[in-house]
This record gives sequence, C-alpha cells and structure tokens, in this order.
Amino acid sequence: MSEDRDDSQRTGATWSRRPGWARAALAALSGLIAGFCALAVAELVAAVVRPEAGPVTAVGGAVIDRTPPAVRDFAVRNFGTADKLVLQLGILILLALFAMTVGVLALRHRRLGSAAVLVFGLVGAVAAAGRPEGAPADALPSVVGAAVAVGVLYLLVGRLTPALRPSPAAGERDTETNGIFDRRGFVVAATAATVASVGAGLLGRRLTSFVQAGASASRHDLVLPVPHSAAPAVPAGADLRVRGLSSFITPNEDFYRVDTALVVPRVDAGTWQLEIHGKGVARPVTVGFHDLLRRQVIERDITLTCVSNEVGGPYIGNARWLGVRLADLLRDAGVRPPSKGGPADQIVARSVDGMTIGTPVEAVMDGRDAMLAFGMNGEPLPFEHGFPVRMVVPGLYGYVSACKWIKDIELTTFDAYDAYWVRRSWAQEAPVKTESRIDTPVRSPPRRPASCRWPGWPGPSTAASPGLRSGWTVGSGTRHGWLPRTPRTPGASGCGSGPPHPAGTPLRFAPPTEPAPPRPAIA
Repeated sequence: MSEDRDDSQRTGATWSRRPGWARAALAALSGLIAGFCALAVAELVAAVVRPEAGPVTAVGGAVIDRTPPAVRDFAVRNFGTADKLVLQLGILILLALFAMTVGVLALRHRRLGSAAVLVFGLVGAVAAAGRPEGAPADALPSVVGAAVAVGVLYLLVGRLTPALRPSPAAGERDTETNGIFDRRGFVVAATAATVASVGAGLLGRRLTSFVQAGASASRHDLVLPVPHSAAPAVPAGADLRVRGLSSFITPNEDFYRVDTALVVPRVDAGTWQLEIHGKGVARPVTVGFHDLLRRQVIERDITLTCVSNEVGGPYIGNARWLGVRLADLLRDAGVRPPSKGGPADQIVARSVDGMTIGTPVEAVMDGRDAMLAFGMNGEPLPFEHGFPVRMVVPGLYGYVSACKWIKDIELTTFDAYDAYWVRRSWAQEAPVKTESRIDTPVRSPPRRPASCRWPGWPGPSTAASPGLRSGWTVGSGTRHGWLPRTPRTPGASGCGSGPPHPAGTPLRFAPPTEPAPPRPAIA
C-alpha cells in the first residue's frame, strides 16, 4: 500500500488514479462478483420467462447454430455427449475473464466499465430473442442481469476508490486515511453480493423445478397403452453374453444422445399438441397427446444411429419403441406420397426448441414402421430422448428423421426449404447403409470374437451361416449380433463382416494370410 501512502503525501486536491496491484486484483474480483450476480439474477428471471432464455444457454445456442460442421464433428468426436458441457464451461470461462477485465477497467473509468457490462447484456439479449423459438420477452433475463451487474460493479469499485480530499498542509502530520480504500466496506459489500447471488441462483433453480413440475408429473403418471401390434419377444440367445459385445436392446440410460439442446425441454404431455399442415394437406390436423394414445398403437424394435458415428463408435442404439404410425396420420390429413402424385416430397418436423428435421415423405409412407413414439423400452420416453413425443424412422440417419420434442409437421419440398443440418452442408437424404462392428476383436484365444450388424431399409432380418450362432428373425432396420460356435485357433480361422448376402448364401471366412491386425477392418 506504499503507493496509496505516497498519494496521501502529495499536495493539492488532485489524487493519483493509477491503481496499485492490490486494488487492481480486487477490482478484477469485483468484476467477477458482478458477473456472477448478473448470471444468477438472469437465471432467476429466466425461470419465470423461459429456462432457455438464460444468457449462457442463449449464447451457447447461438454458438452452436454458427459452428462450422468440421468444428462440430471435432467436438462430437473428442468430447462425445459431454460436448454441451464443454461448450457451457468454455462460455463461463470467457465470461469470467471478460468480467475481471471489466472490473479493472471500471477502477480507472467507471462509465466505460459500465458500458462494457451493458454490451455484454446486449449480446445475451440479442442471442436469446434471435433464437428460432425466441420471443422479445426472452431478452429480459440478460437485460435485468446486466443492470444488476452495473449496480454491483459501482458498489464494489466505489469501495476501492479513495475519497478525494485535499492533502494536509506542508509540515502537518496526516492522521487521516486519505488515499486508503475502504477495505472493510469492500469485504462487507462483496460478501453481501455473493450471498445474494447464491440465493438468487438457488431460488431460480427451485422456481424452474416448480414450473416444470407439470411436465415431470405428466410423465410419471403416464400409463402406456397395450400395443395393438406388439413386437415379437426377443429370441433366446439374442444376447450372446460375450464380454464387450453390445446387448440386443440398448438400455435407456446408455442410449446415445446427440442434439443441440443445452437445456433439455420439459413439455407437459397434457398441453402438448402436434399440427400437420402444408403442401398437399387436404385436411390440416391437430392432435393432442391423449389423441395419440387412442389410436392404433404399434411396438417395434428399431435401431437409430448418428451420421457422425465412426467405425466402432458409440452413437448407435437399438430400442423397443411404442407409438403410432406417422403414415396413418398423414393419410388422415389427405397426404399422398410423391409416388402417388403427392405434391410434397419433404416433411419438415419442428421441435419445441426450434430444431428442424427434413424427412422424405416417401420414406415415411413406403410401408416401414415410421412412427411418432411416446414409449421407449417399456417406459415413457425419457425427457432427454424427446418426451412426450418424437419421430422414429427406420433406415434413416437421425439428422433427417429423429426429431425429438416434436410439435409441428409441415409438408413441403426439398427445393423450397432446407432444414437445420442441410443449411450446414449436410445431404438432404441420408439412408443408412448396412453396417457392422466387431465389438470384441482378438488376436488369439481364449477370447471369442463377436460383432453386431445393422441393416438399413429394406434390410435382411436374419443372419445365418455355417459356424455362426445366429438365425433368429429380428425385423428389418434392427441390429443383431453373431459369434463363432467354436473358439478361434490362431492361423486356422478368421472372422469378418460385410454387406448382406442373398438368402441361403453362407458368409465365408478365409484363413488369414498374414497376422491379424489389432483391430480388424470392417467392410
């Protein structure tokens, strides 16, 4: 504090405004506390307006919307399902650095620091109101948060600025604390602001839970109907009980999740509605959740996979879905597929969070069990997987079929509208090709190699050949597995996988001509 004491010895009424290291550090802390207050209050207001309107979520959504495909692929490949958490942590770190910089700036120029805070609030407000599902009221959390931050910053930085009093006359001893900032006042103000922020954050969480209680109750109280057309029982031996081999049915908690939602939407099934309209719709349809439950309900085992899934990747899962055929709803609306003269060739499905998914009309109405699903593996859809209703279309990658939290279906053409991922240079139509994955590659006994294979649509429903323990019918568009009947002998047998063979044609495995690689190639 020598610099402060030096200031106090200067003559005249002008004080040095150059901060010392201590005050600069406390100014940075002041900015950090002000930013924390802003976020806490903004989240509290967002709990009343809409949880997705919070500044971190809104800015994060804007970043996702503007992320190049290559960067997105990198994030999915390296961070997996934690990509959203990494993004939010990155935003918080940048906000913390920005807030500390603003605090130091405000110590020198308080108005300039306040202006920087208001710019931060403006960015959050524009991001929130500019989201596809945004509204003018969504700007309110960021605006209120910025206003609170300005007030807190003024309060704390004011405690770091010495009062401007004339210096003592020459020869007089300075017994006052001229030039010394109010340490006690700063500690009290900083503590009070921090405690108030924590309280606001906790209150916001409780309020959000209260607002979303209806959605949670609607899922908890839902009794799934008995399907009119049930899926066959999983055949004995479908799960081969090989360590490392994926199970036939993927448990809900292990099912992959790839979407852009930073906050998982929680929709009350009692208020949910779906509208079907657009080109070629003779009779626009609006259905509620309980309307779906009263229709012909089907149950099917269907495999979903993400186009970003690499060989051996985790973004694939097989579940037993419960729902209604989407084709039946489209026929009720008077929709005809292009093959029968219909004018629309694309279904644009819209989610409550603004996502748009474009699906070929022909693929939905060609006889496959494309459905609006509300059940998954014997229970209501988890919120993370689209409760109350989502689309499931066998044989198509998720980005052109798997709209979660669906609320609207518009019939149009591919020439007239590009859905979310198509605008980011992805293909309009993306059928899944027959693929396979060797889950337990080995170079020598005693471990047994095993793999799973999943066809697109239409695809084989059996996998049978000499030497394979398989042969059950599982339905097109579904994943199944195989393994050799006998343990592998080094140099005497090989294993592999490939495209489907004509019925009755065995899959042949030639002895290897060279040592097997650590991870067998997959055709």
